[in-house]
Amino acid sequence: MARPNSVAAIQFFRGVDEPVVPEIRLTRSRDGRTGQAFFVFEQPEALTKETITDIRGMIMVDEEGELVTREVNARFVNGNPSALEATYSWKTELDFERFMRFAKSYASSHGLGYSQAPEQK
Repeated sequence: MARPNSVAAIQFFRGVDEPVVPEIRLTRSRDGRTGQAFFVFEQPEALTKETITDIRGMIMVDEEGELVTREVNARFVNGNPSALEATYSWKTELDFERFMRFAKSYASSHGLGYSQAPEQK
């Protein structure tokens, strides 16, 4: 499903873009083939007491199509939903490259930058 004007978005409900921009952290295996992206959305619009049970996954949409993960959890503070945490995993270098194309498109669409943590030895 291509998106007009090349805007990348994240959705928790198909067709409804989440306006809150997440913090995203990446980890990769030593050989670089597998890894995960961890997303944290603080106070996302998709998360309300009424919708919490309806969230079934996270959809990353861009001009190439969709990437989907079902690994989404809510974080609560004093019994109230406060954040959504999602994990997207890849198993091949091609999957990682596809995710990075989405990430760069998403960053560009939302006026974000990219920073890389220093390598640890």
